[in-house]
Amino acid sequence: MTSKQAKNDSNQDFMPLMRALVRAYQAFAAYDANGYRDIDLTVSQADVLFTLGNTDGLTFKEIGNLTLITKGTLTGVIDRMEDKGLVKRVSLSDDRRCTRVVLTAKGVKMFERVFPQHIAYIKERFDRMDAGSQQAALVHLRKIQEIFS
Repeated sequence: MTSKQAKNDSNQDFMPLMRALVRAYQAFAAYDANGYRDIDLTVSQADVLFTLGNTDGLTFKEIGNLTLITKGTLTGVIDRMEDKGLVKRVSLSDDRRCTRVVLTAKGVKMFERVFPQHIAYIKERFDRMDAGSQQAALVHLRKIQEIFS
């Protein structure tokens, strides 16, 4: 067997895992996005709302580190949430270049209503797995995250 054939065989063995991971992510993302149909939020806006919930606000950098939203996209997401009255920008007195994003009273009210509903919506699917399977999935997902970090 040539090294090219061995490499090709190795890739063939790996492809089912990669496809399964991508399909699982796509299925989860589609199901998750479907949970926002009844509220006036995009997936990114909900991600920010849920990230800001139960905090005193976060900087753009902190939000970017905690979400899957890129820096370039985050400004527009915050702009639209501000237009909806859900967040406000607060300049930090010690560094005017740094802005903290804070939920407004309307944003807090929406978070308190929507977050528990969405967690229940997602949990309903995970409840189809027994506790041992959930724990095994958690171990494997953490390992996958670790190898890519």
